Amino acid sequence: MRQPLRTIGLLGGTFDPIHYGHLRPAEEVREAVQLSELRLIPARIPPHRARPRVGPEQRAELVRRAVAGNPSACVDERELHRDGPSYTVDTLAELRAELGGVSLCLILGYDTFLGLPGWSRWRLLFERAHVVVTERPGVRGALPEALAEEVADRVTEEPAGLRHSPAGRILFQAVTPVDISATGIRRFLAVGRSVRYLLPEAVRQRVVEAGWYGYPQL
Repeated sequence: MRQPLRTIGLLGGTFDPIHYGHLRPAEEVREAVQLSELRLIPARIPPHRARPRVGPEQRAELVRRAVAGNPSACVDERELHRDGPSYTVDTLAELRAELGGVSLCLILGYDTFLGLPGWSRWRLLFERAHVVVTERPGVRGALPEALAEEVADRVTEEPAGLRHSPAGRILFQAVTPVDISATGIRRFLAVGRSVRYLLPEAVRQRVVEAGWYGYPQL
């Protein structure tokens, strides 16, 4: 039987700030697919949302703090050093050129996945990576027509199968619901409410120490 490829999970985002709603689904994907490595990729300038409240270097520091001590995870800062918007399709092209025929698995939340037709050169994503869509068990809405057509022949129900080809498949992976948002965390911080247990303690301590999102708290 053919040996599985080195398989790298990719989780991009503004991480403004990073929290357990990012980290727990990614960990469950790592386990389900048996990822060799999980890379978190902070965006410098997100193309589809307002500029982050905190600068790219500070957000990258928070991501490093969040995954410190996890031997399977690391921070990939390539988007922080690229001019202009942080287009995922360009990041995948760079990774593919550097890493060759490994299996790349782009991790997206279900709501983000629904918005793919609005992304730059979105169909190329499937040529450069697999897509793992994290979803709440039993919750799946209708896909936009263009996306449904692209999905039809790509869906797999076998997580391990992603380790045997470099790109092109879509896996819908049920994960534990974690109803935490960066927006909610920022709102809490702005009025001095506690954010303890919503994000890793090392991240919380740095945010509070720096007062990055508003009213400092203990």
